[in-house]
Amino acid sequence: MDLPGNALFHPRSTAPGNAPAQATARTRPPLGQGLEFVWTDADFARVQTLIYRHAGISLQDGKNAMVYSRLSRRLRDTGHSSFHDYLGWLEAHDGPEWQEFVNALTTNLTAFFREQHHFDILAAHLRSAPSARWRVWCNAASTGEEAYSIAMTAFETLGPHAAFKLTASDIDSRVLATAAQGVYRLEGLKGLSPARLHKFFLRGKGANAGLVCAKPELRRAIEFLSVNLIRDDWPFQEPFDAIFCRNVMIYFDAPTQRRVLERIHRVLKPAGMLFVGHAENFSASRDLFALRGKTVYERR
Repeated sequence: MDLPGNALFHPRSTAPGNAPAQATARTRPPLGQGLEFVWTDADFARVQTLIYRHAGISLQDGKNAMVYSRLSRRLRDTGHSSFHDYLGWLEAHDGPEWQEFVNALTTNLTAFFREQHHFDILAAHLRSAPSARWRVWCNAASTGEEAYSIAMTAFETLGPHAAFKLTASDIDSRVLATAAQGVYRLEGLKGLSPARLHKFFLRGKGANAGLVCAKPELRRAIEFLSVNLIRDDWPFQEPFDAIFCRNVMIYFDAPTQRRVLERIHRVLKPAGMLFVGHAENFSASRDLFALRGKTVYERR
């Protein structure tokens, strides 16, 4: 088979935190001596503020070393000698480096059919509520495993010729490009049955041995696009039947969560299903959503 590219981007892992905090300008000793760049509390607080404003992500103080490690690469790539200069340059320019800044600090942890009960509930929803044209949104799609799992579930439930369209989005442009390629290491698909693997993927040969590629019909069912959940410019014209927003809200503070949930409510059909992460609970937004299963909500 012809694989659409060889580059694979591996998931990165961080943890959620609290809203940005103020800090004093001293060099942080916990990071050790002999750092390549001077790194102060003021620098870290500035990063906290910028990523919160731009992406709604709340970085807790415990992520200081992780932020230094990831953003040091951006200083090298852009030729800056200090975080102070880099962050000042970033704030003064509305250019592509903002996307690189976000890419460096976002989390991408995913797997095929992660939290299997969600896909069982999705299949039941597809069977029980006939729709002339199914529309599903998978946000924070990362490298695409979740999106392809949704598409496979829809094809298995509705048939290969069903009117089904999946929108998969992420704020990280690099992982989104990987998702659109649909190329994965075979070892990463161990959770898929041999029947699913044969039905939905092509195996690589020769130089591509050990890789698999999602079949064209599966990729055609998915539209990949960049969406920043905290902005007002969501590009959707029609409401969705179901939305997957899993393990996203844990990175937002309570006011940001509420604003995003209100927007999700507006783009979800009445009685549409919202699938969230195992650590997320939206009981404070009972006016918008009613709990209908394990981490599954229905739009009121």
